[in-house]
Amino acid sequence: MLVGNALIGLREGLEAVLVVSILVAFLVRSGRKWALRLVWTGVAAAVALSVGVGALLTYTSATMSFEKQEMFGGGMSILAVAFVTSMIFWMRSAARGLAAQLRGQLDEALQLGNWSVITVAFLAVAREGLETAVFFFSSVQSAGGGTVLPLVGFLVGIAASVLLGWLLYFGAVKIDLGKFFTATGVLLVFVAAGVFAYGMHDLQEAGVLPGLHTLAFDVSAYISTSSWYGALLKGIFNFSPQTTVLEAVVWVAYTAVVLPLFLRPKRVAPAPAPTGESS
Repeated sequence: MLVGNALIGLREGLEAVLVVSILVAFLVRSGRKWALRLVWTGVAAAVALSVGVGALLTYTSATMSFEKQEMFGGGMSILAVAFVTSMIFWMRSAARGLAAQLRGQLDEALQLGNWSVITVAFLAVAREGLETAVFFFSSVQSAGGGTVLPLVGFLVGIAASVLLGWLLYFGAVKIDLGKFFTATGVLLVFVAAGVFAYGMHDLQEAGVLPGLHTLAFDVSAYISTSSWYGALLKGIFNFSPQTTVLEAVVWVAYTAVVLPLFLRPKRVAPAPAPTGESS
C-alpha cells in the first residue's frame, strides 16, 4: 500500500498546500501579514482534527469483534471511495476559479473578525485532512491492521506535496497543474476501484454480503503478494490474487463508469452574443 498511499498523500497534500498558499499570498500581497497567524492557527486545528480522527478510527476498531471490524472497515472503505471520487471531480471543476473564491472568502472573513479568518483556513484544509484520515484507516484495514507502511506512504506523499507547493509558491518550478491533477486523477480512479473492491471483500468477510467463496479468478499460484510485482499491484490497486466475483464486478463497474466521466471533455460555456444598437 506504500505507493497508493503516497499518491493519496501527494494529491490531498498538494491540494491543501495550494489552498494555504493562495490564502498566504493574498494576505502578503494585500499588506495584511498580521493575519497570517490566524491562517496558520486554522491550518493547525484542521491538521489536529484530521490526525485525531485517523487515530480514533484506527485504534478504536481494535476493540470490536472480527465481524464488526470487517463490517466497519468495509463501510469506511466505501466512504473513502466516495471522498476520493468527489475530490477528483471537485478539483477538476473548481480548480480554475478556486483562487478567486478563496480570496473572496478570506476578504469577507477579515472584515468579520479573527475567528472568521481562522474558520476559513480551517474549513479549507479540514476537507482534505478528513478525507486523508478516512483513507488512512481504509489502508490500515487492507494492510491487515499494520499502520507502519500506510503511515510511511502518506507521510512520503505529504512531504513531497509540501516541497512541491513550496517550490511552486516561490516560482522555483512551474508545472501545468491541470495536467498534473488529470494524471493523478486517472491513477486515483484505479486506486479507488481497488479500495472499493476490498471494501466489498470486508463486507463479505463480515457476512453482510454473499459470495465470499465464489471466485472470479485465482492466480495465487502465479502471482504472490510477497513478490515485488505482487506487492506493487497490491500497493497501488489493492489487487488480490484470489478475487471474488463481487469484487471483480465492483472494480470493473466503478472503473467503467468513473473513468470516462472524469476524462470527458469539459464543456465550454458559449460566449454571449454581442448586443448591437438597432439602427
